[in-house]
Amino acid sequence: MKYDLLIVGGGPAGLTAAIHARARDKSVLVISNDPTASPLCRAPAMSNFPGLPGVTGLELVERLLGQAKDLGVSFRQGRALSVMPMGKSVMVSVEDSVEEGSALILAPGVSRAAPLQGEVQLLGRGVSYCATCDGMFYRGKAVVCAGDAPNFDEEAEFLRSIGCQVTVKRLPGLSILGTERVTGVRDAKGEETPCDGVFLLRASIAPAQLAPGLETEGGYIKVDARMATSLPGVFAAGDCTGQPLQLAKAVGQGQAAAHFAIEAMG
Repeated sequence: MKYDLLIVGGGPAGLTAAIHARARDKSVLVISNDPTASPLCRAPAMSNFPGLPGVTGLELVERLLGQAKDLGVSFRQGRALSVMPMGKSVMVSVEDSVEEGSALILAPGVSRAAPLQGEVQLLGRGVSYCATCDGMFYRGKAVVCAGDAPNFDEEAEFLRSIGCQVTVKRLPGLSILGTERVTGVRDAKGEETPCDGVFLLRASIAPAQLAPGLETEGGYIKVDARMATSLPGVFAAGDCTGQPLQLAKAVGQGQAAAHFAIEAMG
């Protein structure tokens, strides 16, 4: 089905946007990993959040989740892999399927890791972010898997099940080798492993890699006063838009992004 609004990210910005959109009677799908696995949920007390002094990060996220679910927000756990604006729709690929919305809000938080050496240059030429999407192209070939996705073991096992020769590597210090195509990887110790493909199975993907053509500034998504990005129909909110990385800012931007996304739908 086509939703009025897709939201990538189940943190305070994304959940606030979802709550606001449902209050305006819009259909909403939130795409995220388990929201209660967020680093925010490990905060023992949110002493600077207005009106709720001392609330823990987990309590706050659970309250937002409960409110969103009570209002009828739909949720899908999974990794958003790419964003494709298509005229009056925005398509988001999630694992091995595609979700469609009239507008999209990006609220994935911040990516803590820089791209690996060779990752950007060889994306689509041996580098993939989804085993179940692209694994069939590597049947019977040598591949390397690295990452921290919740379903990492499942995706690596899928590759084995279709005949791939799978080597598991650690992400830190990994370099991807090749010019026109992936030819191998080099680990942090300098040891090289030849391969035909590299599956980077991270829990989340940096916005610039998620949406080619998305304008960024200092590693953050660039937005205007209406929370609109450089891509048509795509808005952003929260830590992904830059400093200050504060909960109150994320909540405010989430509300604003939903307001202006709905306004843009006409």
